[in-house]
Amino acid sequence: MKSKTETIFLSGLIAGTLDVTAAIVVYGFILQKTTPIKLLQSIASGIFKKEAYEGGTKMAWYGLSLHFLIAMTFAWFYFVIYPYLPFLKRNPLISGLLYGFFVWIVMNLIVLPIAFPALPEKHLDFTLIISILILMFCIGLPIAFITRKYYSSNR
Repeated sequence: MKSKTETIFLSGLIAGTLDVTAAIVVYGFILQKTTPIKLLQSIASGIFKKEAYEGGTKMAWYGLSLHFLIAMTFAWFYFVIYPYLPFLKRNPLISGLLYGFFVWIVMNLIVLPIAFPALPEKHLDFTLIISILILMFCIGLPIAFITRKYYSSNR
């Protein structure tokens, strides 16, 4: 990686792409709980509320854009804290998985309850475990490994 910006952008882009792809495959095709358009509209509904579901593909594009903005933000945050937390440098596999779990906590216990105050209560079930695993493997790991590569090659 040549620059900090390039590293953050690449890790956010890869993590965001893996995450949205996993969500579409798991929730849209395997579990058949939603469609790709509805899934993306639900992301947009964090800002546009009910209007997101009436806005067709335009709102799906807004949802996708918001999704990547969030992924870039988490990539930026990890990149910034990496030099200050020695345990992140020891093992990118463990730190990536833990960071993915941290992302799940932030999104599900802070961000989503603020955006959607009437969310149903969470229960430890298959869907919850899948959502955690998706963020651990699709967000945490790529961000951890790409950030480590940048810092290792730019000592």
